[in-house]
Amino acid sequence: MAANFASTGDMAEKKITFAEIGRDLYAFTAEGDPNSGVIVGDDGAIVFDAQATPAMAGLVIERVAKVTDKPIKYVVLSHYHAVRVLGASAYKAQEIIASEKCRAMVAERGKEDWDSEYGRFPRLFRAAESIPGLTWPTVTF
Repeated sequence: MAANFASTGDMAEKKITFAEIGRDLYAFTAEGDPNSGVIVGDDGAIVFDAQATPAMAGLVIERVAKVTDKPIKYVVLSHYHAVRVLGASAYKAQEIIASEKCRAMVAERGKEDWDSEYGRFPRLFRAAESIPGLTWPTVTF
């Protein structure tokens, strides 16, 4: 059975796992929380889904630094939800990549979703003051 997603009543710290699940492929997970994926390539790394805040993204960055000295060049956003995108600025990536639909949803619902998720998932939004604003893709497809 799947674990419940974080909520207003869920303030307990979750055990974070950063596991190699394939050659140069890693999963950053914590029970019931948003996940991030990492691929380490020849000249840099790609992170899939950024976490909710730059502070939370810092936890991913710390783990990536333990497995490679290559820079995180790209962040790919699977969709517009605040808990998955607002940490993107922490990576200082060359590009933030998302679908055209994702970009349109950030424009249409990004601020509303941020406000909603901030209220519903306070643990995931620790250090919310570090969020510089909505995350806008620099490359779309």
